[in-house]
Amino acid sequence: MKKIIMTGGGTAGHVTANIALMPALKEAGYEIKYIGSIDGIERKLITAKGIEYFPISSGKLRRYFDVKNFSDPFRVIKGYNEARAVLKKEKPNVIFSKGGYVSVPVVLAAHSLHIPAVIHESDMTPGLANKIAIRGAVMCCCNFPETVKMLPDGKAVLTGTPIRQALFNGSKEKGLEFAGIDKNSEKPVLMIIGGSLGAQAVNELVRASLDEILPKFNVIHLCGKGKLDESLKDKEGYTQFEYVDKELPDVFATADIVISRAGANAIMELLALKKPSILIPLPKAASRGDQILNAQSFEKQGFSKLLLQEEATKESLLSALDEVYENKDSYVKAMTESHQVDSIKTIVDIIENCAKF
Repeated sequence: MKKIIMTGGGTAGHVTANIALMPALKEAGYEIKYIGSIDGIERKLITAKGIEYFPISSGKLRRYFDVKNFSDPFRVIKGYNEARAVLKKEKPNVIFSKGGYVSVPVVLAAHSLHIPAVIHESDMTPGLANKIAIRGAVMCCCNFPETVKMLPDGKAVLTGTPIRQALFNGSKEKGLEFAGIDKNSEKPVLMIIGGSLGAQAVNELVRASLDEILPKFNVIHLCGKGKLDESLKDKEGYTQFEYVDKELPDVFATADIVISRAGANAIMELLALKKPSILIPLPKAASRGDQILNAQSFEKQGFSKLLLQEEATKESLLSALDEVYENKDSYVKAMTESHQVDSIKTIVDIIENCAKF
């Protein structure tokens, strides 16, 4: 049987695309195994799928000063050696990496053993992990045409992001029941999602605006681990969860509009599901600015409305909600007319072409 080892982690966004690919890879005849970090969110998500998981040491790659910058390189070296040992033992035909700092030692270890590695870059501008990993990869899959121009000739191909097929099978009725919303309520549903780790600035902005939002919307708030607000647990029309896994398709099915960060995986899911959205990207002070570029692209294409965090106020949020909801049909029309790449088939074909048998 053909064998593939997948890698990627740090946030759920680095894992969900890998999970989306798994059914097609199994159908193509691949045995799937996974290398991830010791305590990252990917471990729980992957082992829940019954996939054999190999934890390795990992160090975060930073562009800023931190005392851990002195110790993390040693963790990366340790992870490289651990990944190399796994690859020598498992002898996969190919590696697929979705990115995140844990993927770097895996891709470089694969290169040292002459095992082809295909990587995926979600954002418009390549992240630091993939800038390093591209040196050991044979191909890089991308979401934006602009990204192809930033990578070495012959190594980049426009594919889009694999979307979990389960997301398309959600039940609105089940989602309303899960969230405790009366199915006969005439109020539309506003969903707030900040990624698996949550988005505290977005959480605070939304919660400060609830008294004005709740007369118009039922609210489902996915606020991130450790970010529940117990003082709001009995507020009528407002339901909060740290994180939702198997019920997520149902929750999405209930949503009329969405407030979200602008990570590439998240917004590609909103596009695929045709959910009008307000995007509040991570500010440049807290990131390399990739989410801002992603959100600007989506606003330009008519899929979303951009609200910069540093300019966001209760008034601007409420105005954006009114504008997006009132014009939701035009947002849906723009997303319906957009060209959707068959990303799963395209990426599996690339993996097949690159695999070493």
